[in-house]
Parts: sequence; structure tokens; C-alpha cells
Amino acid sequence: MAVKIGVVDVGSNTIRLLLARVEGDVIEPLEKERVRLALGAEIERTGVVSDVSVATAAKAVRRLCGLARSDGAERLDVFLTAPGRQSANAEQLVEALAKAASHAVRILSTEEEGRLAFAGAVATAGVALPHPIAVCDVGGASTEIAVGDPASEPRWVRSIDLGSVRLTERGGDPRAEASKALAGLEPPAVEGALAVGGSARAARRLVGPCLRSSELAEALRIVETEREQTISRRYGVHRTRVKILPAGLVLLAEVQALLGVPLRVCDGGIREGAVLAGAAQLAA
Repeated sequence: MAVKIGVVDVGSNTIRLLLARVEGDVIEPLEKERVRLALGAEIERTGVVSDVSVATAAKAVRRLCGLARSDGAERLDVFLTAPGRQSANAEQLVEALAKAASHAVRILSTEEEGRLAFAGAVATAGVALPHPIAVCDVGGASTEIAVGDPASEPRWVRSIDLGSVRLTERGGDPRAEASKALAGLEPPAVEGALAVGGSARAARRLVGPCLRSSELAEALRIVETEREQTISRRYGVHRTRVKILPAGLVLLAEVQALLGVPLRVCDGGIREGAVLAGAAQLAA
């Protein structure tokens, strides 16, 4: 039986709504909305989310939850990713969002974030997948890598507290910073890899869906030599994404080198994983 699940994801760069109809393992998106709000950059600079940004985020969450309810969501899941783990005033933020949503708001652990991204990527890949497979999610303030069999839960999940927004804000040498952050990770050998998240989708617009070292090098060349306005106009990448894309590409390149296989960009990720989890809980 098909069910409608709504997910509101409060991330470091964007607040997003996904409303989807789920039947079995099939996800049919019905509505997608997003509000761009750079919580991650603010947290990196000051350690907290300002009162103004808390109010703005609450307003966005109120509207997105209202949309999900008015369109018939049978279950609603509202969560924060890295902003909930990294902000010193996360409790204040959660309280404001819960009040605005008229719904409980949870903070995802890095383990849960990696598992949901894995499930969502596998479910929406659209191609036959080898095993084991890795899923890489480069976000605004953290990066998750999960490895496992496509037919089951990932058996290895790791996260680093570095994403495209944080790396951009820090300045300095982004390649050295990214390499240092990933240096201690030793993922199991994989036969393939999927990449999800805004940086991966933007990279696909620049160089296509298969990200090998050569494609990532070309994407970096483009963003390092072309003007931001030109990239936004020519490739259809939002200007706020263009600003943090060099750092996102550096992280993707480091992860690709670490895994030793090309990254295939897919549309599904953490929200699709949460939709599947919500449907499973309704069915239980």
C-alpha cells in the first residue's frame, strides 16, 4: 500500500522539504521545496546560530511543514544534520524549530546520517549496483562515507566534521585541510561508489555523472578559472552553491582517491532514506 511521507531536512546550507509517495522500495517524489540559509557558515564563524537565523529557520520550517501537511503527508520527519551537532546553541535552535513545526525535531547522529544517505542513494540509483558499494555524502559542514551491500544496511560508516561550507570559511589550503581530515579513514575495498549531495549534483552539471579523477580535476579547473556569474549562467548552478563548490569538489576528489573507484552521482540521499524509514515505521 502506498503512503505519503514528508521530510524536512535542516542542513548547513539549505532547508529542504521532500514529500513522496512510497510503495515498497519505490519512491515517487510529489513535492520538493528548499530555502537557502547558510547556518553552517555562521556556526563556523561564530560557533552559534544567531537569533535572526534561528527565527528565519523557524519560519522556513513552519512553511515547509505546512506544505507537507496540506498535501496529505501521513507521517512527518523533521531533523537537523550538522547544525544540530556543531552549534553551541543547538538546544535553542531545536526548540524554536519544534515550536514552528508543531512537531518533534531530532538531531541526526553522523551514523544515522550516513545510513540514511546510503539507503536513499541505493534506492534511487537507477542502475544495477555492484557490491560492496560506497556512498559518499559531501554536505555543508560534514562528510559521510558508508560502505555495504546494496541489499542491506551499510556495515561501515564514518564521518568527518568538514564539508564544503566549513572548508570555504576556513580559507588556507583546502586540499591540505581535506587530506588531513580524511587521512585516518580506512574504508573497506569497494566495487563501486555513489555520490550524493549538492556538491556532487553541481559537479554533474559541469562534467557529467561519472566522477573520476580526470572529471574532478576538470571541474576544479572550471571553478578556479571561470567567473562565478559565468558558471551560474552556463551550467545552471545557483550562485550560492558556486561560492562553496571549489571546496566541495576538493572533498569529492579526496574521497574518490580514498575509495579508488569513480563516483556516480545520483539524486537520492538522506531525505529519500528518511522517507523509506518513515514508510517502514508506518508499516510496522
